[in-house]
Amino acid sequence: MLRILHDTKVDFIRRWRTAAALLVIFVLPAVVLIPLQGFKYSIEFTGGTLMQVIFNQAPGIANVRAALAGAGLDGVEISTFGSTRELIMRAQEEEQVAQQAGGAETVASRVRAALTQRFGKDSFNVIRTEAVGPKVGAELRRQAFVALLIAFALTLVYLAWRFEGRFAIAAVLATIHDVIATLAFMKYMNLEVSVFVVGAILTVVGYSMNDKVVVFDRARENLKKGGRSSLYDLLNRSVNETLPRTVMTGSTTLACLLALLIFGGEVIRPFAWVLIFGIVIGTFSSVYVAAPLLLLIENRWPRRAGEANIKGKPHVPLEGVKRTATKEPASVR
Repeated sequence: MLRILHDTKVDFIRRWRTAAALLVIFVLPAVVLIPLQGFKYSIEFTGGTLMQVIFNQAPGIANVRAALAGAGLDGVEISTFGSTRELIMRAQEEEQVAQQAGGAETVASRVRAALTQRFGKDSFNVIRTEAVGPKVGAELRRQAFVALLIAFALTLVYLAWRFEGRFAIAAVLATIHDVIATLAFMKYMNLEVSVFVVGAILTVVGYSMNDKVVVFDRARENLKKGGRSSLYDLLNRSVNETLPRTVMTGSTTLACLLALLIFGGEVIRPFAWVLIFGIVIGTFSSVYVAAPLLLLIENRWPRRAGEANIKGKPHVPLEGVKRTATKEPASVR
């Protein structure tokens, strides 16, 4: 059977400061930009009308915009979709959304009539039309936020029951970091927040938490074995023992997502981008965020004698620690 990264002894936690500095450099600009500029939301969250139209010949965005402006639709966003003949038109202005919700002539029919008058009836085909009222969009935003809160709450309860409180706190804090980093990535990539993207974020939460559970479960097993290893060495040992599983799981998942990214089309591409980054940052944080956080919690609030099977183990600070001799780690296939 193929075995990779067998019997590694890398001191991962020693480089936690470098990892933290890189994360701050990556996240900090987005923390400033997101409150100032916000995200680009899809029709599902803002309300409005989306039309995907394919023309027989490339019409030119300026010509389409002029045709819609002549029909009183000045705020329609127009962009190409794969080719210059295929266009996406989004009518998300508050006035247009209110008009649509009020039962007047729909924005979609007005767009169709304007294009027919300018380019001719047989010059284009409408591939899809989506119309969402403002109340539905607001409700979806609220439900998406509630879904994230429920995911974190249930995860915290599960980990506190499965392991113990400090493990749960470290894992949840590291997962919150993953979500913040993913939002920063979405801002830098200017990805549109849609129902697909919200699903991807929830998937990132699940994948990230699962990866941390694997590392912490191995740490708990090593705690039960006893010995004279410090918690610092024990966490490094646990990360190294689970490294083959982490690499194999992450690489196979990334291979599937790369196929979606390349061949999935424009609609599914933001979903693939978010998941790809989420898997990378989730794996990174399991090593360089979750484990150091657990060690920091232990250093700040050490267990009392007899707790969690580490009675008699030395309390070792995070900085300046040398590895002590440990038993040969069990291989992970």
